[in-house]
Amino acid sequence: MDKRSDNDILNDVYQNAHIALQSISNVLESDVKGEIREELKVEYQGYEKVMKDIESYMNQKGLEPKDINGMKKAMLKGSIKMKTFVNDEPEKIADMMVKGTVMGITELMAIKNDKTLDLSDDVYGFVNSLLALEERYEERLKKYL
Repeated sequence: MDKRSDNDILNDVYQNAHIALQSISNVLESDVKGEIREELKVEYQGYEKVMKDIESYMNQKGLEPKDINGMKKAMLKGSIKMKTFVNDEPEKIADMMVKGTVMGITELMAIKNDKTLDLSDDVYGFVNSLLALEERYEERLKKYL
């Protein structure tokens, strides 16, 4: 198996945050109201900052972040539209967002615990930063369940 580089992992972290951002954007397009809507706006800003920080770092290194593919974006949007159309209650929105957040946490924990990776401190910093953010968001979302 090929060794994964800093660039590969950095793109994974970038895409993790991008998927979260896209998911929140898709939910906010629906008719979600109240406190959960405000919570998602705050989370959106957090993920957006992480993405901008990674983009800035990659630009300094002469790299370009890889976007999530169009098919995945379309499937994500369709799934969220369907779920929010069927039930847009705060509990259901929170449940859906917690599940997505846990998927992101799981991916980041796998990177963090992979002993075969020899990543730079900067890349580990991005992994840990996004991981802490997602763990905080998971806890915040639980109050809506």
